[in-house]
Amino acid sequence: MGRSRGGFSTKLHVAVNGLGLPVELQLTPGQQSDFTQAEALLERYQPAVVIADKGYDSDALIDSIRARGADAVIPPRKNRTEAREYDRHLYKDRNLVERFVNRIKRCRRVATRYEKTARNYLAFVQVAAIMVLLL
Repeated sequence: MGRSRGGFSTKLHVAVNGLGLPVELQLTPGQQSDFTQAEALLERYQPAVVIADKGYDSDALIDSIRARGADAVIPPRKNRTEAREYDRHLYKDRNLVERFVNRIKRCRRVATRYEKTARNYLAFVQVAAIMVLLL
């Protein structure tokens, strides 16, 4: 049950601040890797810490984050030959993104992805994000 122009086959990439409020939203095709959008999410910001899941584990991305002067709190993938250290205590704050996504999914139209085009779906995600900002 896929849709070629968006909808079920899309991924939402979100960057939130330390309070769990959205600062950047990106929508990509479902088959695209997560870490390809990380640079686009970070390009306009100077974060002190970047917290992400294993899907964003890439040497190039971690080097880019460190070049910005930020700490990369990204756990290494299991298939890495050389495991990297990361701050496990700080990594617990990644749930801010998960909580934001759960808040916007309270909007039925966002949760069920009724929209046929990615453009329209992203518009409703942005409306839901505005509602989160206002509350």
